[in-house]
Amino acid sequence: MELRDIEIFLTLAEELHFGRTAERLRVSQARVSQAISKQERRLGVALFDRTSRRVALTPVGRRLREDLQQALDLIKAGLARAEAAGLRAGQTLRLGVFGHAAHELRPLVDAFRARHPGGDIQFGEIYGSDPFTALRSGEHDMNVLWLPIAEPDLTVGPTVLTGGRVLAVPADHPLAGRGTASLEDLADNHVVDLGPGAPEYWVESMVPTRTPLGRRIPRGPAARTFHEILSLVAAGHCVHPLGEIAARYNRPPGVVFLPIHDAPTLHWALTWRSTADNPAIHVLAQIAADLGPISL
Repeated sequence: MELRDIEIFLTLAEELHFGRTAERLRVSQARVSQAISKQERRLGVALFDRTSRRVALTPVGRRLREDLQQALDLIKAGLARAEAAGLRAGQTLRLGVFGHAAHELRPLVDAFRARHPGGDIQFGEIYGSDPFTALRSGEHDMNVLWLPIAEPDLTVGPTVLTGGRVLAVPADHPLAGRGTASLEDLADNHVVDLGPGAPEYWVESMVPTRTPLGRRIPRGPAARTFHEILSLVAAGHCVHPLGEIAARYNRPPGVVFLPIHDAPTLHWALTWRSTADNPAIHVLAQIAADLGPISL
C-alpha cells in the first residue's frame, strides 16, 4: 500500500465521509473511492460498509486502521528525526512576521529549539505593503502571512495563528466611543492604500474594496509600514483594519482599536519558497502541524 493510499484510508476512517476526506486531502472524491476500492480488491475484504446515508468501518477496517496508524506515526517520527539530524549545528532559520507576532509564536520557537538543539529562529519584520519580496530574495526562509496566498512559487504550510480583526481609528473619531466597529463603517471613511507591492487579492482579504452590502470603500492616503499607518490614523487622515494582535501590543497616542464584530477570522500560515532546500523549514512546518494553530 502506497503512503498516499494509507493517508486516504486513515482520513476516511476518521471522517467517515468521502466528500470531506477528498476536501481535506485536496484530491478528487473519485481518487478517494479508487484508492479504497483498490485496497479492498487487493485484500479481498471490505474495509468500509457504505450506504447512501452512512459510511462505517468494518471489523477488518477497524483493525487495519489501528495497525496503519501506528505504522504511519513511526514513519513520520523517523523522517522527522532524520530531517532534524540533517540540520547543521547552529543553523538559524529566518522567520518574517508582522509586528509583535513573534511573542505569540513562542511555543513554536521553543518546540523547534527543543527538537533541534543548537538551532535557532531569528525574526525579521514584514509589512502588508510588501509581503513576499524577502521570501523570494532569500532574506527570509519563511514568513507568517494571513491567508489566502495564491502565489505559484510559494508553498503555504500549516496555520500557526488565528484571531479576529480590529479597526484603528483616531481617538476623536465618532466611532471611537462605540466600542466596536462593522465592516460597513469602512465605506464612510478612507483606509490606507498599501500600494502595488502586494497582490490585490491578498490586500483585499484584509482591506476590502467593498463592504458586505456592496458599498465602495475609498482608499488613500498611501503608507508602507505599520507605523506609517498608525501615524496617518492618529492624524485623522484615515481608519484602517488590522489583525487584533496590533491592539494587544500597541497603545499609540491618538489611536483607538475597535473590534470589527462582523469580520471573518484571520488565519496566519507559514509560507516559504517552493524551491527552498533548507531542512529546517520542513522541521518547523512539521512542528507547527503537530502543535496546531495558536488562538489569539
